[in-house]
Amino acid sequence: MESASAGGIVLMVAALLAMLIANSPFAGSYFDTLHCYVGGLSVLHWINDGLMAIFFLFVGLEIKRELVDGRLSTWDQRRLPVLAAIAGMAAPAAVYLLVTGGDPTLINGWAIPAATDIAFAIGVLALLGPRAPTSLKLFLVTVAIVDDMGAVAIIALFYTSGLVIPALLAAVVILAGMFALNRFGVRSLPIYLLGFGLLWFAVLLSGVHATIAGVLAAFAIPIVRTPGAPDASHSPLHKLEHALNAPVAFFIVPLFGFANAGVALGGLTLDEILSPMPIGIAAGLFIGKQLGIFAAVWLAVKSGFAAKPRGATWLQIYAVAVICGIGFTMSLFIGGLAFSDPLLVEEAKLGTLGGSLLAAFIGYALMRFAPLDAGHVREELAQAGEIARDGDVEAIESDMQRKPR
Repeated sequence: MESASAGGIVLMVAALLAMLIANSPFAGSYFDTLHCYVGGLSVLHWINDGLMAIFFLFVGLEIKRELVDGRLSTWDQRRLPVLAAIAGMAAPAAVYLLVTGGDPTLINGWAIPAATDIAFAIGVLALLGPRAPTSLKLFLVTVAIVDDMGAVAIIALFYTSGLVIPALLAAVVILAGMFALNRFGVRSLPIYLLGFGLLWFAVLLSGVHATIAGVLAAFAIPIVRTPGAPDASHSPLHKLEHALNAPVAFFIVPLFGFANAGVALGGLTLDEILSPMPIGIAAGLFIGKQLGIFAAVWLAVKSGFAAKPRGATWLQIYAVAVICGIGFTMSLFIGGLAFSDPLLVEEAKLGTLGGSLLAAFIGYALMRFAPLDAGHVREELAQAGEIARDGDVEAIESDMQRKPR
């Protein structure tokens, strides 16, 4: 439960189960349950609009903490991951549009390959143990966080329609009230959680996607800064983030994956599987992500704009750029918003699954067999309480190649 890779592994298992059930004799029960209505919304809508609002609340808390008191709190820390994330969102969108040829029926899916799935990607890196330098793990997490910020902005700006002004005004008033409570020093979490519930309902009625309420509410929750020290026990933001960590990682995100990853392959023809939509999404995730991120890092380092991640080789950086092409959760989410045609939604899922799996396997293989940086080997030994002589590094690297811890 404490492992960094556990959430990603549970998500992978949930997605695999969804695919197996959707192509088994139980497929009818699976899809009927998801489309069964409870309290005015289908089970699938409760998951995607309700539970995922809590996921977005968690994402918002993480973003605020990083901006105020973490890896994005200074410009020197922000510049490389922000540049890489922007390039890593623009390039996949460009690849998707290039592959789909500007087809007006498909153009709304341009943002599907733009996001990185932080749980899945960190799960892959965690499985590599010490072969993945800590600097690259931090880089990937930071890029994914900036990516999430971009995805939230995209959902709010491009996937909102039919605004209901009274409900939108109510949401603004509720959010302003939450910020006012913060400004006047109110630290009671139940009050902010009540505000989040009211805000979610108002945003749901307003025409803006309900999950945006999670991010907005997160930015209103107070944080106590603790630079260079453990999280403050009396910080509302830290307390809520820690409380949500396990439910989000082991219940909400896997349930979302289970509900959205099921694609009945028997219902798709070969022409549909190889149509521009899934190929464009897969190419955007696998090709666009790695090109955008690696090119941005290389140019930033060579121009002196930012420093190269410490203890990492260029091949390892490239491997992480490939792993960033895992776009599972957010890509599936945006795919469901982008299209109303069930066939296009299924094709979007297929492209997301194909591109994400390709990025995961190729990225893992590249990182697994990439030569280690000598400085990284020394750091590993230092953490183990050992001192390496220069002549030991090659032998240690060879041993780590054979037996990753």
